[in-house]
Amino acid sequence: MVKAVNTRSVDQELVKGPVDKALEVLDALVRPGGPHRLGEIARRTGLTKPTVHRHLRTMAEYGFAEPAEGGSYRPGPRLLGLAAAALSDSRVLELGRPVLADLRRRTGHVAFYAVRHASEAVYLEQSEPAREYRMSTRPGHRSPLYACGVGLAMLSALPPEEAAAALGAPDPAGPDPDALDLEARTPHTLTDPAALRAVLARAALCGYAVDDEYDEPDVRSVAAPVLDAEGRAVGALGISGLTFTLDSESVEVFGPMVRAAARTVSAALGARTPALGVVDAGGERA
Repeated sequence: MVKAVNTRSVDQELVKGPVDKALEVLDALVRPGGPHRLGEIARRTGLTKPTVHRHLRTMAEYGFAEPAEGGSYRPGPRLLGLAAAALSDSRVLELGRPVLADLRRRTGHVAFYAVRHASEAVYLEQSEPAREYRMSTRPGHRSPLYACGVGLAMLSALPPEEAAAALGAPDPAGPDPDALDLEARTPHTLTDPAALRAVLARAALCGYAVDDEYDEPDVRSVAAPVLDAEGRAVGALGISGLTFTLDSESVEVFGPMVRAAARTVSAALGARTPALGVVDAGGERA
């Protein structure tokens, strides 16, 4: 039987330091779908309600959290200001924003930029066309690397051992060095290591990765890695749409466009990339 959140023993929390707990509360606070109730944050972090309340109260005093209706909390003005300052100072985002806007205009699909944190892709920027249907991937959204286009694109640009580590690969000397514990987010999620390696090899070969309903049902995305002057993958940009609008034929057209857009940003960062050329309506280089 699962224990109630506020019945966790103090001993269970002692393994985490005060800073660890505060950061976990902060992470839960800024998750999409806010404002978040105290109990919701407690469930997400695994901390007791009194512990969460104490941290939220301190954050509110310093402007990092703000009480909202119904006993819930949302990010405070000081936290929002820090996030805005950090994003405005990002060289990659400065270069990427006009590229994303152009990609959105040319494809008619939402365009976005994401970076890697450990085993997740974190979405930082988005350029979205005006339409009734809104994608669930908003700035701040996080997805496992193996389950989204931007994540697959970044993995395809990593050295094999680094990509394996990012996926949580076991000890190579262990009984099953190829085993990966990959959770299925949809019926189409790549959970088989061999299938995942094949997708990554194909992405490395063609320069862009395709998320074929791996992260969200009825949603397909195409993404390509952004490289810095040392050739390291610092992020990935891509487009996303419903499967009936971003079908296989569209992927063949838009894939090279996404690749060219990523290489434009990479080149501005000093990366050595192949000649970009001009991509025509059929996805061919002029």
